[in-house]
Formats: sequence, C-alpha cells, structure tokens
Amino acid sequence: MADFPKIISVDDHIVEPADLWSSRLPEKYKELGPTIVRKPMPKVEFVGGNLKIKEGSESVMADWWIYEKLQRPLLRVDSAVGVPRDEVTMTGVTYEDMRPGSYSQKERLEDMDTNHIEASLCFPTFPRFCGQTFSEAQDKDLALLCVEAYNDYQVEEWCAGTNGRLIPLTIVPLWDAHLAAAEVRRNANRGVRAVCFSEIPAYLGLPSVHDADNYWDPFFDACNETGTVINMHIGSSSKMPSTSADAPAAVGSSLTHINAELSMADWLFSGIFERFADLKVAYSEGQIGWIPYLLHRMDVVWEENRGWGGVADKVPNPPSSYFAGHIYGCFFDDPNGLKLIDEIGADNITYESDYPHSDSTWPNTLAVAERQMAGLTDEQRYKVLRGNAISLFGLDFDR
Repeated sequence: MADFPKIISVDDHIVEPADLWSSRLPEKYKELGPTIVRKPMPKVEFVGGNLKIKEGSESVMADWWIYEKLQRPLLRVDSAVGVPRDEVTMTGVTYEDMRPGSYSQKERLEDMDTNHIEASLCFPTFPRFCGQTFSEAQDKDLALLCVEAYNDYQVEEWCAGTNGRLIPLTIVPLWDAHLAAAEVRRNANRGVRAVCFSEIPAYLGLPSVHDADNYWDPFFDACNETGTVINMHIGSSSKMPSTSADAPAAVGSSLTHINAELSMADWLFSGIFERFADLKVAYSEGQIGWIPYLLHRMDVVWEENRGWGGVADKVPNPPSSYFAGHIYGCFFDDPNGLKLIDEIGADNITYESDYPHSDSTWPNTLAVAERQMAGLTDEQRYKVLRGNAISLFGLDFDR
C-alpha cells in the first residue's frame, strides 16, 4: 500500500459564529437579522419521533438563534465530537460548551490536521442544509441579505487564508430561481464551485425537478455554465424518512440514505441531464451501497414501462447512462458499498468525516478509512479519498 492519501472531506459542518449576520447586515437590519441570545432551555428527548420536554428535568443554559418568529437553540448534536456517546443528546448548549473547531477557523484546521484531513467542505447549521431557514422567512428582502451575508462569510472569512483547505459552500434564495442563479454567478466570479440545494424541493413546498415549466432551469443553467456543483445533504428537504409515528429516532437515523435514493430517482428521470450536459450533483452523507440496485431498477422501468412511465420523451437513454458523468455519491461508513466499487464506478465516490456531528469519525477518520479501504487498489483509494473531490470542485491540490 502506498502512503495513505490525505483526505478531502466533502461533508462537514460549521456552527455559525454569533456575529455572522449582525456584523454584516446593513444597519437598519442588524437587530432584525439572526442574533444570539443566551437563556434557559428545558431538556428534551425523542418520543415517538418527536421532541418532547423531558419531565422532571432541570433547564440548562443555551445559546439561541432568534430570527423573526424562529427561536432555535444550539444543541449538543450540533457539536458532538469529543463528547462521550451517551452524552450526545438534544440538550441545549452554549458556544463555550462546544469544541471550538465547530465555529472557529484556527481550531478547525487544527482538528483537521489531527484527523488526516487536508481539505473540507462545510454545510451550514442555522440556515439548515440548503438555506431553508431564509426561504421560510416572511421578509424576503432581509432574507436575501442574510443569504448574501452567509456566503460572504464563507468566502471572506471562514475559507479565506487557508490555502484552499476550507472549500466555500454557498446557499441561494430558494424562493426565486432567477435570484438563485444570480447568486450562483456572483459567487462563481470569486472562485466558488459549490452550492447547496434541496434533495427533494417539493417537500419544502417548492416546484419539483419535474416541473412542467422547468422552474429551476435558470438556477441549473447558472450552475452548468459556471461549473458549480449542486450539493444535496440528507435532510435538505426538511423531512427525514422513518416508519411509524411511534418509531424511535434510531429508526429514522438508520434510514437517512433513503432520501438520497429518492432524489437520485427524481434527477435521473427528470431529463435535466439532457438539457444541461455539464451539470454535476453530489449527495452528501447518502452512503453508496444502494446505488447499483437503483440504477438497475430504473433501467428496467425505463425499458419495460416506457409506455406509461411518463419519461420516454424526456429521457431518451437508459437512466444509468447519465450517472457516471453527472452524479457523485458520498459516504463515511459503508464497507458493503465499497465492495461494489466497480459497479458504482471509482470515479463517482467521495469521502467525508461529518465533523462535528454525532456520526463523525473524528478523530479516527484515518483509521476508519484504512480499515474500510484495505481491499481497494492504490488508484481507487486515491480517487475516493481525494482525487474525485479535486476534479469535482476544481481544487488546486496535487497539480
């Protein structure tokens, strides 16, 4: 085995610093934008798939984001690295309770060094995985300024001065596809190659990728033109899969990959890749073992049910034929998926550490990767751990 490649993680997270919006919004909006307030929070627990106040428990002090009618506390699950597993709960926390690398660039880079991570792409927390928080806001003028402020922070502060080690990942105003396209181009002009999007926008009350009027085409066109990769994290539809209403949270947590499957079926049957030949999408934290089955099943449906399936006019070629040039899977712990690497394609798999969430393999990502990828060739290992990310996001490493 060659020296184990430094890892480029394409799915990590940032807990936004308390002054992100107050320091960037115009003066008249500073008090109306997202601000942090410290106040008590009752302890909560999952009951029947929902959060309930834990009876008989004392409140804890927590830092809360306040924005319009939204009050959202920082939670232990937002920053779980370095915490014993039994203590990773839905309890509220303050910034001081978190590992500093959750929100501070210097400490994040140090934690990346500890974890054999060379570069990292970080999804938002308060805006949620694709900016749903601002899409749901009442004042859309302020919401647009909040989106722009978040992206300015990503480019000008979080990622600045890191020699590419922190890769900017932006959000867009989901409520207007033309505004979204403009924001993609604004950020592409300063070197950004990654944007968040919803895995299933219809769940957010937005037009789907099958919209008869091609609602999202201005956004897709901007991404296609600028080489901006569309990144869809599980949960970016604000809806997670589960079974029954009384199922414990563990059931849904075991099924999170299903959202990526649902989304990929949408995209491959949408005809989008026929219209936008250079467009690329990436599924974050979706794992990969399910991909060969879904591609096979979609091809069968396309071949055998074209008469009534509703896709013959939009998808002239087998759905699987669009996968290799357009779609990337991402995993952190899927040894069975790696057994199918030849069926999936080594060029379409990326890796992550999920820092600082509860699924994160930090600080043991190197050991986990060595164990999982022991059966891969050096070339496959390089592609999965860093090569594909370098190519996908146009990074300067290894050039």
